[in-house]
This record gives sequence, C-alpha cells and structure tokens, in this order.
Amino acid sequence: MKWHELTEQEAIQSLNVDIKKGLSEKEAENRRKKLGYNELAEGKRQSNLLLFFGQFKDFMVLVLIAATVISGLLGEYIDAVAIIAIVILNGVLGFIQEKKAEKSLAALKELSSPQTTVLRSGKWVKIPSREIVVGDCIKFKSGDRIGADVRLIQVSSLEVEESALTGESVPVGKHTRPLKGNQGSVGDMQNMAFMGTLVTRGSGVGVVVATGMKTAMGQIADLLQTQEQQLTPMQRKLEELGKVLIVVALLLTVLVAGIGVMQGHAVYEMFLAGVSLAVAAIPEGLPAIVTVALALGVQRMIKKNSIVRKLPAVETLGCATVICSDKTGTMTQNQMTVTDIWISNKSWKVTGAGYQPAGEFFENGKKIDPAAHKPLKQMLMFGMLASTSDIIETNGEYSLDGDPTEGALIVAGMKAGLAKSKLLKQFHIMREFPFDSDRKMMSVIVQDKDGKCFAVAKGAPDVILERSTHVLWHDRKERLTEQRKNDIQKAIFHQANEALRTIAVAYKPLHTGSLPQAEAESSLIFIGIQGMIDPPRPEVKQAVKECGEAGIKTVMITGDHVITAQAIAKELEILPPNGKVMDGSSLSKLTIEELEEVVDDIYVFARVSPEHKLKIVKALQNKGHIVAMTGDGVNDAPAIKAADIGISMGMSGTDVAKEASSLILVDDNFATIKAAIQEGRNIYDNIRKFIRYLLASNVGEILVMLFAMILALPLPLVPIQILWVNLVTDGLPAMALGLDPAEEDVLKRKPRDPKEGIFSRGLGWKILSRGFLIGLSTLLVFYFIYERNTEQLAYAQTAAFATLVLSQLILVFDSRTERTIFDRNPFNNIYLLLAVFSSIILMLVVIYYEPLQPIFHTTPIMARDWLFIFVMSALPTFLLAGSILTRKKR
Repeated sequence: MKWHELTEQEAIQSLNVDIKKGLSEKEAENRRKKLGYNELAEGKRQSNLLLFFGQFKDFMVLVLIAATVISGLLGEYIDAVAIIAIVILNGVLGFIQEKKAEKSLAALKELSSPQTTVLRSGKWVKIPSREIVVGDCIKFKSGDRIGADVRLIQVSSLEVEESALTGESVPVGKHTRPLKGNQGSVGDMQNMAFMGTLVTRGSGVGVVVATGMKTAMGQIADLLQTQEQQLTPMQRKLEELGKVLIVVALLLTVLVAGIGVMQGHAVYEMFLAGVSLAVAAIPEGLPAIVTVALALGVQRMIKKNSIVRKLPAVETLGCATVICSDKTGTMTQNQMTVTDIWISNKSWKVTGAGYQPAGEFFENGKKIDPAAHKPLKQMLMFGMLASTSDIIETNGEYSLDGDPTEGALIVAGMKAGLAKSKLLKQFHIMREFPFDSDRKMMSVIVQDKDGKCFAVAKGAPDVILERSTHVLWHDRKERLTEQRKNDIQKAIFHQANEALRTIAVAYKPLHTGSLPQAEAESSLIFIGIQGMIDPPRPEVKQAVKECGEAGIKTVMITGDHVITAQAIAKELEILPPNGKVMDGSSLSKLTIEELEEVVDDIYVFARVSPEHKLKIVKALQNKGHIVAMTGDGVNDAPAIKAADIGISMGMSGTDVAKEASSLILVDDNFATIKAAIQEGRNIYDNIRKFIRYLLASNVGEILVMLFAMILALPLPLVPIQILWVNLVTDGLPAMALGLDPAEEDVLKRKPRDPKEGIFSRGLGWKILSRGFLIGLSTLLVFYFIYERNTEQLAYAQTAAFATLVLSQLILVFDSRTERTIFDRNPFNNIYLLLAVFSSIILMLVVIYYEPLQPIFHTTPIMARDWLFIFVMSALPTFLLAGSILTRKKR
C-alpha cells in the first residue's frame, strides 16, 4: 500500500486503530502472532551439533585423537577408550562453556537493544522495539532511533537523518500532508519515517505501517553492518600468549619424550606421554574461560543496573582515573520540585515534594490562595502550557511522563488548583518550538477561546531575560530597564545561592499564530522565576567517597548555574577546599592546551553545553587520564564516544547516546558507575587469577616429567593420569575462580595502568615459582616412595598423581589473591569449595574404585603415606606464602 499517498485519517482507518487509545495488549499480541516480531532476519546460527564438534578442531585434540587410534592399533584398548572418553568429556565442558557465554551475550544484546514509546490501551509505555506491531502508535523525539516504518500523523519541527537508507546525511524535514504522484523513493517520502533512521530535531507521533523484513530497512538488510564480536585487549594478548605457549610446550614435551627414549623408555610409551603432556601443558581452554568470565561478570553487572555494550569496557573500567558525571538525574533524584517563586520583587514558598500535587503557598510565612494573585496564577498557568510533559495518576500514585523540569512546573500549577487537561480545553496549542541545548529555552504559540494568540516561553533566566524587552511588574507591563534587570538578576542569584535550579517564564501577545521561531521568541514580556530543587541521591555521597579511595576523581558537569552546582558539589563532597569551579563562558575562551594546564584542579564544570564535554574529555586524556564520561543527549554522543568509557543513561538517554556508549546505566544512578568499576576490576582480577592458576599448574606438570627424565627415573605419571589432571583440576576450579567475589580492597587500590602486561605485578614470578615447586614436590613424593620399593612403580605413580592433584587444588586458594593465601576467607566462594570437593572425590574414586584402577593405572594408597602426600602438596603454596605475622596488612 502507498501509505504516503493517504491522509492521516485514511491511514488510521486502514490499520483499524484508535489513535487516542492505541492497540490493546491482546490485539498487539494477536498481530505479532500473525506478522512476527519486528526484527530483521539474521544469518543462520551454528547448530548445537556443529558447535559441539567444533570443540575437537583444536590441533592438540586432533593429535590426541591420532594417539588414541595408535593405542587401539597397538592393542592398548583400555588406554584408547579412556583417552577418547576424556577427550569427549573435555569437549562437553567446552561446549557448555561456549553456550553459557553465547546465552549471556545474547541476553546482553537484548537488554541493550533500542526501546520505543508506544501507546497501548490509552497509556504511553516503553517497550523493546522488536515488540512493535503494525498499527501501533509510537512517539519519538530528538535523539531517538525510529523503531519501524511509520506514517506520520503529528510533527513538531521534526527532522530525521536517513543516511542509513539513502546515504544522504543532511536531515530531512517532515510533515503530515499526503503526497500524491510518483514519490517512490524513501528520500522523497516526507510524511513517512523509517526503521533505523534517527530523529535529529523536534518530535513526532506516527502509526506503524510495516515491521521487520517488510520495512524499507528490511528490504535492503544486506546493507546493514552486522555487529562483529569484539575481542577485548586481554583476549588479544591471550591469543598471542597462547601461540607462544604452544611452541614452548611442544619444545618441552619433545625434549621430555626425546630424553625418555634416550634413557631406554619405549618409543610408543614416550610418544603417548609426550602427546598427553602437550595437551595438558597447553592451556587451550584459556580464551574460552576468559570469554565465560567476561560473560558471567557482565551478567553480574546487569544485576547491578549496568549494561555493558562493548566488552573491552570491562577491562577499561579498572583503569578509570576520572569520572565526568552529569549532575541531574545521575547524582540527584531527578524529581524536581518548585519550592520558590519570584515575581516583581515578591517571593512565595511552595511546600510538598516530588510529583504528589499536595502542597501550599506561603508569602512571608503566611499561607495564601494563589488564585487570588493574578500574576502568580498567570505564571503557573503559562508554565503548564509551555510544558509538553504530563503527570499521570495511577491508583493514587503520581508519575511523570516527560521532562523532570516540566514535571515540577506542572505540579506547581496543580498545587494551585490548575489542571493541564482543563487548560488545553481553554487554549489551543498551535505550534511548538522544542527545547534544545543551544537555545536553552522552548516556546509554544497558543490561542485562547476568543481567538487571541500568545507566545509562551520558558527557559534559562539569563536567556529569557536577554530576549525580553518588557517585564510584568505588579500586574503592569513595564519597559525592562537596567534597574529592573538588576532586580531580576538579584532574584536569580538568590535562588541559585540556595542550590535552586531557576526557570524563567515569559510571554507576548501575537497578531497571528504563524510566526517563525526567531520572531515568536523575541521582544518577550518577562513574568518571573520558579526555583526548584532536585535533591541529591542519598547513596551518591558514599559512592563519591569510595571512588576517591579507589584513586578515581569525580568531576561534576552540569548546565545549571555555577552557585547551584557548587552547593550540590559541596553537599556530595565532590568539591574539596582547594577545588575549582569553571563555567561554560570561561571554558569557551580556553584552548584544549590551556585547559590541560588547569583541568586537574577543576572539580565542577557549570553552565556548560554538551559541546564543551568533548573539550573536557580531550584535555583530561591529554593529561594521561582514563576518562569515564556520562551523557544522555544527541549532542553528548561525540564526548561519550571519545571517552575511554562512554556511559549513557538507560532511563533518560537517547538511542544515539546509548549507541555511542560502552556502558548503559539502567537506573541513571552515579552509584551504579561505582558498582560497575568495582565489578570491572573484579572481572580483570578473576581473569588474572585463573591465568596464574592454569599456567602454574601446567608448568608443574611439565617439570615433574622433565626432572624425572633428566634424572633417569621411570615415568612419574602415565599419560591417562596427566589427561585426567588436565580435565579435572584445570576445569571446575578454574571456572569457579571466574565467580570469585571481589576482594575487600578492590576499591582501595589505585587504578590499573592500561599498558601493563599480563604478567605484571609479579604474576610471572608466581607462576614460575609455584609451578617449579609443584613439579619438585610431586617428583620428591614419587622418588621417595619408589625408592622404598622399586617393585611397586604403580603405587609410586599413584602417590605422585595424588600429590599433583592436591597441590593444584591447594594452589587454587592461593591464586585468589595477589598477596597471600592467608588474606582471604576460603569459605566465601561456595562454587570454588564445591569444585575442589568434587575434584577430590573424583581423585579418590579413580584411586580406590577397583573397576577404574586398571584404566588409570592406580592402586589404593596406604593411610601412612597420605600425611606425607598432603604435606608435600601444601609445600608449593605455603613455602612462599609468608608467615601470618609478617604478611602485608590490609
């Protein structure tokens, strides 16, 4: 159907929808069942079967399978069956890990997907864009991404950037008039808006005419860029490390096998031992475990109201040195409440808080009726008319649909007995000039019942004052003299000094309602100022303090008055005694180089525009800082993208800001940034923990065999035992380390240097020293027990096997901290305890369960030897752990 040729009414009738109520949930569900979800078809995902078989593509696994075949051909059937069983079990574990990571990342993708405001059963609600159906009424504003193809039915200065479809980056002005003729191309359909395009200005309402693959975007879906899976810097480093480790491990295993053959061991025996050792020594599961750790960490962050859109941000979070945060909504509650009103040198106090319209008006401590004061009532009425937001009542509870500042103005009017719904019956809003951050104001043209037209404006008092030529003074229109300007500026200063946000209201009579914006917003009559407060969130003060202890400086950025910003910053203890505040005008005069010289001393940037944010980010980065920057608007996107960690607001943020960001705050709360940094540091710590554990264990396995060959001893471990150790001790405990809770001091350390290597801070020494001692301890147990009775080689090998397993299971507790094993409570990771307990049970089963003894070449160990085994197993960890008395204090 050619929707662009229909009138709004024809389109609405064709879609069988009530434009005032929208669709009901039941009707939307029925349409969704019929037409499917509003999503573009994706390429076929790899089936579970292919994913499972993909676990066996690894070079070392293929070598192991070849060794299994050779074992079978040589008649070693028990070994062959046991090895293939371990290979399959290893594949199953790898498959489970990969599926878990895939599910976590899919859930993450769904959470960070765009949302759309839809009219359902008479109420505007936000839903995921994929749930939109044909016939839905949707609304959008500057910064939103259109969720489906729509026929526009209401627009206000609407401009849409359609480069995703047309390649033309210049925004297209939109209207609602039907287009007759041959407007066949997307670029010509100015009464339509299309899926995936971006609202750059104004606002609009439309009715959905196509979803999913039926949209214009769906028809050229192959032109869409598919989001590639990103590797984090650490994953890239580990890939490079893996290649080096493969070469080193292969050389060492060839050396072990070669020496063994020279010492008189059978070629087949040493070949199988060499292959098993290579498989055990190469941590082929390391990248998978890192992916799982990142995915699990990301899931934990979701529970703490932060959605990671780009995995590298998880690592970068631990390096952050500065957080540049918006004040409104992030540090404050975003429930603005008008408390002070000033008109012609008269002041009124307003009681009540939040969006509950219960409150009273006082003048000089005496309660008054606002309806009896004409200028007061007029300003409250104009404040409501110039607000596109609304207060919604549901079962006695009041909530805001729209902007918090406008919410405060509407509630102030409601406290005076005014109702927006009644006002809109008395006044017809002819045109709206939406707020934008450059003008710092918005206005509407209204017409009353007598046909008289007015322009009503609200915005920053200094901007409204600049555009005014007259003032309403004691209910009379007067010329705006310098004296009157001084009076108004004193009132602005007084309210701002009390940490109030100030909004001025002005108006002017018009001869016609079709004036251009510039003319409608000039030569205004200034009425007065409404002062409102957005109280700080109670949890932010503690979060700022903890960030300070973590070596992270908090910088407040706001469009509010300098004095207001300063008062809030002091209350939240962001501004230290020697800290400086800079306003937008001063910032504009500085070059980035000049700003660099002073930026470390500035804690508050006030009266700034979003464009200033990019300048602040660049100056901080040039000074060597890793910057986290918050934002919610279209103009914030460049700064968010330029920052090391771009953070957007989940509730108030535009789709553009969210797409530019690497982290989304679901609750728009500063304390969530602190929690995300804590979790980010912990994820990085956990990855280092199992790198340390896996590599130290693998070094120990290689060295015990190498030492034995050099000393011309029999094999201390048979191949099947090496593979078993690799499967059990490298699997479950290593995974459990990825779930380790954060250390108590994680937010008391300085931020990590982003350039530090994987083996920094002594990790390389810990891996080599612990690995050497594990190898030595295992060999000593084997040597002493073998020397006691050389006829019982299997018994000595079983003892060595038990020592190797236990030493690695003790090492896993030492790997939980960068200090010593004594510094952490071993019982606060239940998953690790279960993993270690399971590994010990499995070890005892292969030692004492008779049917498995011939497979694993084990024999029961006598009670007297267990003490010796346990002491030697504990030695690698406790010998280097340091005394409880001398260990580093927290």
